[in-house]
This record gives sequence, structure tokens and C-alpha cells, in this order.
Amino acid sequence: MDPDLEEFATRLFRLARTGNTEALSAYVDAGVPVNLRNQNGDSLLMLAAYHGHADTVRALLARGADPDLANDRGQTPLAGAVFKKEREVVKALLEAGADLYAGRPSAIETARMFGDPEIIDLLEA
Repeated sequence: MDPDLEEFATRLFRLARTGNTEALSAYVDAGVPVNLRNQNGDSLLMLAAYHGHADTVRALLARGADPDLANDRGQTPLAGAVFKKEREVVKALLEAGADLYAGRPSAIETARMFGDPEIIDLLEA
């Protein structure tokens, strides 16, 4: 892989992980694929969701990010947010139509596994 391209991709994934919504949105608006994935299959949305950045999640979803795009281990952004107990991210993904049963384990299975009643209530509402 071209070192400059690799550095650019690394920067994009860092923007998602750190919740830099404005910069990441500008790149996507300029043509970066909204469902861009890293070497583990983690999408920009997965990284933003897992790290609890609800505003970034909403911005990516508004730009067409797939809320059910699983990584190489079969985990979806919703299951990642459930695992991390990121309620605002869970709400944003549900509002975008994320599938409770997608992935392995699914978001609902993850919620039940870790027994978080608030998250279970959000998912079952």
C-alpha cells in the first residue's frame, strides 16, 4: 500500500475514534467512502460508535453509513455501543434503523449477556 494513502486512512480512522465530527464529515462530503473499513473490518461508524461519539455517529448515518455493517469478527456498531454502554450512541443507531439481531453476538444478545437493564429497555422499546 502507498505510505501516503496508509497515513491518510489512519488519520480518518483516528478522526472516527476521537469523535472529530467536523473534520470527518468534511472528508466524507469530499468523497471518502462513508463505509470505509480498516484492516479489521471496522467501519468509521463502528469506531465512532464503540468510542461513544454520538454526534459523529449521527453525522455518518446522515451521510449514508450502514448501521448494520459488521466487522471481520461479526460485530455491528450497535452491538459495540451496547457492549460499551453508550446509551446515546445506541439511541442514534436505533433511530437509524439498526437491526437488533444483526451480527454475532447481536446487540440484544450482548445486552442480555451483560445484564444492563437500561440498555435492554432501549433495545426492546
